[in-house]
Amino acid sequence: MLRGICLFLPLVALSGLLGGQLYTELTGVLDDCFCDVESIDVFNNLKIYPRIKRLTEKDYFRYYRVNLKRPCPFWPNDGHCAIKDCHVEPCPESQIPVGIKSGNYNKYSKPADPASDVTECEQAKNLGAINSTLSNQSKEAFVNWEKHDDAQDHFCELDDETAPDSEYVDLLLNAERYTGYKGPSAWRVWNSIYEENCFKPRSVYRPLNPLAPSRGDDDGEGFYTWLEGLCLEKRVFYRLISGLHSSINIHLCAEYLLNEGWGRSIWGPNVQEFRQRFDTAETKGEGTRRLKNLYFLYLIELRALSKVSPYFERAFVNLYTGDRQEDGNTKELLLQFFDEIKTFPMHFDEKSMFAGQKIEAKILKEEFRLHFKNISRIMDCVGCSKCRLWGKLQTQGLGTALKILFSEKEIQNLPEHSPSKGFQLTRQEIVALLNGFGSIQQLHSFRLLLKDNR
Repeated sequence: MLRGICLFLPLVALSGLLGGQLYTELTGVLDDCFCDVESIDVFNNLKIYPRIKRLTEKDYFRYYRVNLKRPCPFWPNDGHCAIKDCHVEPCPESQIPVGIKSGNYNKYSKPADPASDVTECEQAKNLGAINSTLSNQSKEAFVNWEKHDDAQDHFCELDDETAPDSEYVDLLLNAERYTGYKGPSAWRVWNSIYEENCFKPRSVYRPLNPLAPSRGDDDGEGFYTWLEGLCLEKRVFYRLISGLHSSINIHLCAEYLLNEGWGRSIWGPNVQEFRQRFDTAETKGEGTRRLKNLYFLYLIELRALSKVSPYFERAFVNLYTGDRQEDGNTKELLLQFFDEIKTFPMHFDEKSMFAGQKIEAKILKEEFRLHFKNISRIMDCVGCSKCRLWGKLQTQGLGTALKILFSEKEIQNLPEHSPSKGFQLTRQEIVALLNGFGSIQQLHSFRLLLKDNR
């Protein structure tokens, strides 16, 4: 057994959704790990969630540039959803902060000369908001960084932010919510993800697959016997995808159209929808496993955030929007967020992954990366624009977390005063990482609702 790895939740954790009723107490110590559900919940609800909420309301993190018009690369588009709530309202570029439009993002600059009579706005317009403050040596390093970044092994298919169809989206005004998009189109997306990209042979049937032949009273025992026989890395991959799916579903349950009146829609948590997706009786026991995987996803992303903190702690890394005071506040809040994460004593230990023979480990790691990258491409097949937006963002957030976890040496060797050729994050990746994190807060809210209902 692997020690020190937060891989499995205990049988008593989330203690069952017995008899169709969700128990409101999540309890138990994780197997072969110091992690327990109570500690994770308290840590997230009291320390992490309040800070992540404040961060994602900042200008740097609320505007996300995305291409929602990329064609599906795997099958003919079956048309975009006509439901009005599927629509995404793009942001006019006139409303985007000048520093974000300039392409400076989180890149590097020396402090501007206060004696200069050239405003930051003019610098952004004329010189790209960064080159004007760089020495020739730094400019050369920056060019080398761009070349490296173009060739870097990403875990996601990144949108070309310069493409004509790429648009800025205000994530606060286009919140992730239930739009009514469901049925065969949505099933095909997730079926392709699970059946073709999770290392599963076709002879093994995934429980509750609506597109698979009926298996009668099959409770999925054969599937989970197969899963537990996989190597650690492939089990982790499946559990991350399942956790990602659960994260998306919980957000949809938490922001559900409860009532639509004259010119005013009321959105809020839908307990019945939550039960339909996670209740033991209605999911034949799958709900418990899905929630376990949600906690596992949280621990992976939490670990990635703890590992990437040195990247942002360097004084010359700016979260640049063009508002000097606001940018300073945002950076300070982000560093406080990282300080809190470092106090968590039960982080996932990723070092046991890809730890075998070098050649086999390298092949497996590349296979892992390519499978996940393929999943990011499948998100361009989602027919609902709002679902596509958040599917792409959450997938990119997890892909960024994996990129961080597998770049430990590069992060440790980051230079203090110049761009790094070994590791770099785009603003798009940073925004996705922060906005895609922390779905267990919604689970906590449903526990309270179910407790009140009971």
